[in-house]
Amino acid sequence: MNTPSQSLSHQVVIVGGGTAGTTVAASLLRQRPELDVAVVEPSEVHYYQPAFTLVGGGTYDMDSTRRAQKETLPETATWIHAGVATFEPDSNQLTLEDGRQVQYEHLVVAPGIKLDWDRVEGLREALGSNGVCSNYSPETAPYTWECLRQFRGGNAIFTQPPPPLKCAGAPQKIAYLAADHLRRNDLAPESNLQFYSGAGALFSVPDFVPHLQKVMDRYGIGVNQGHDLVAIDAERKVARFATKDANGETTEVEQPYDLLHVTPHQTSPDFVKQSPLANADGWVDVDKGTTQHTRYPNVFSLGDASSLPTSKTAAAVRKQAPVTVRNLLARLDGQALDAQYDGYTSCPLVTAYGKVMLAEFMYDGVVTPTLPLSPFKESRFYWVVKKHLLPPFYWNQMLKGKEPDIAHKPLKAG
Repeated sequence: MNTPSQSLSHQVVIVGGGTAGTTVAASLLRQRPELDVAVVEPSEVHYYQPAFTLVGGGTYDMDSTRRAQKETLPETATWIHAGVATFEPDSNQLTLEDGRQVQYEHLVVAPGIKLDWDRVEGLREALGSNGVCSNYSPETAPYTWECLRQFRGGNAIFTQPPPPLKCAGAPQKIAYLAADHLRRNDLAPESNLQFYSGAGALFSVPDFVPHLQKVMDRYGIGVNQGHDLVAIDAERKVARFATKDANGETTEVEQPYDLLHVTPHQTSPDFVKQSPLANADGWVDVDKGTTQHTRYPNVFSLGDASSLPTSKTAAAVRKQAPVTVRNLLARLDGQALDAQYDGYTSCPLVTAYGKVMLAEFMYDGVVTPTLPLSPFKESRFYWVVKKHLLPPFYWNQMLKGKEPDIAHKPLKAG
């Protein structure tokens, strides 16, 4: 791993050493080893976040989700171990939180998404104790399993904020695992499970909604849509939700809990939102096909911080990264950008221990299964894929820049 020079000027600067940034860095250097690539990343640990749900469900080891950042970044990349304060794209530079400036010829922006724990009153203080848990943090995901093991009946509440959020299926995955755990331990009759969502539907792709509703019904989980968590009273063990009535008037309702799994509100990082790179909604403004910035042609963005109108998942990044790399290399060579991202993403919806419904889709919610299997059936095969095959693929293939074909070639579902 190279160390940053005092000049802090690089041919390609990648902001973010997570899934998107690391994959792009590795792919660029695999194809062009002579490139001068720097990765700006403040964290010392890289997490395999898709496994956090399994950790919270007690079926995956937390230690297996993390590796040292220096071990996951390409050896020939320069790691700038710092956070970004501001972007100055008109000057082809950015400023770090420690005041240093970094010049670039090309910039890739992939810092991920911000978890806004302070958006819900009392959440930060309550989290990690007295039955309040979340799989969205590596510090608290193991506590989710502790809460499930200690739960002996009562009210179990699972929340989902309005979009955007990464892995939009995760809030209900843990609800399904909890319900299955309670059923297996003969605690279902004494338990009241409720799913409160700030969104208007169970899933963004309508074709999956009735099938997921059947899973909810099978477990007896109550679904409360249009309910956004706004406050937690930890002393009373009460969650407060904002909802709108038929006249559009906002009212608040309270729900006592014995177990409360919270999915935090999410937004773009402040240094992105407040930069010239952002669109009106705060995301890096890119063309949805090429991932190139709409106003700064030497800037690209992918992953959770980008404006790409698709679900924010690692599977989406897997298809976005080859497009970004190919188009960036084309621009370096003075050629036209010919790679196009079709919006492909996937969400392995864990519906029970040993069962997964794999939602794969492209832009406009077009369902596009890769294998000739029904995407609406719960499958043992996809559980094995999620738990046992995808993690090593992530560490040993994806983060090493070993790309899939750029074109997604779906097969007709059987």
